[in-house]
Amino acid sequence: MKDKILIFIITYKASYRVKKVVQKIPFRYFKNKNFKIYISDDDSKDDTINYIKQIKKKYKSKVLVNFNKKNVGYGANIKKCINYAYKNRFSYAVMIHGDNQYDPKYSSIMIENLIKSKNLNATVGSRMTNKMDAIKGKMPFYKFIGNIFLTGIFNFLNDTKFTDCHTGYWAYNLKLIDKETFKNLDNNFCFDIDLRLKLISEKKHIREIPIKTFYGTERSSVHLIYAIRFFLKTITFKLFN
Repeated sequence: MKDKILIFIITYKASYRVKKVVQKIPFRYFKNKNFKIYISDDDSKDDTINYIKQIKKKYKSKVLVNFNKKNVGYGANIKKCINYAYKNRFSYAVMIHGDNQYDPKYSSIMIENLIKSKNLNATVGSRMTNKMDAIKGKMPFYKFIGNIFLTGIFNFLNDTKFTDCHTGYWAYNLKLIDKETFKNLDNNFCFDIDLRLKLISEKKHIREIPIKTFYGTERSSVHLIYAIRFFLKTITFKLFN
């Protein structure tokens, strides 16, 4: 029996963008795989749900949906998808954001790396392997500089060589990562850094996959808070591990 692959899409006020995300999934690669698409919306109050219902109608049994009855947070929403994957015995899972910032076309590369490598626990999309690609993708300058600075601190303290420690594009080898690894990770925007630190502490292998990304006109007020928390978590991890 073929290994099962879960493509899960987390959405919050994604609107029409989630439809574009699904259209960009490399179905040519996945059509010969045993895969499902799982869309989990975190209580969007706009028209996102209507677009998800359109997707479900088009792709039928290939698409499964979950609508959170209240907003649980970025990390908690990911955990719901991961728990679904473990419960239904998926071997691999790849997370795609519903806002279309990360191109789904890379999901096939990220999964294929996991399948071909016997000891690879996770793959992550790096926007900073070629830093000019980040600039061309309209990454805000403050974010570009902040990424370089904070990633440098992370690498210095943990003796690693990552190019992008702030990516939200992950694929997981669930056969090599214990379910408990995800249990106590942050329920909000520091989920990804918590996971990276947890995997490092467990001597797991993470491989970066170069990706291109695009930034729209949206701006978030959480960046400064995230940067502070990232810095504190990285320092705390170094002091107590």
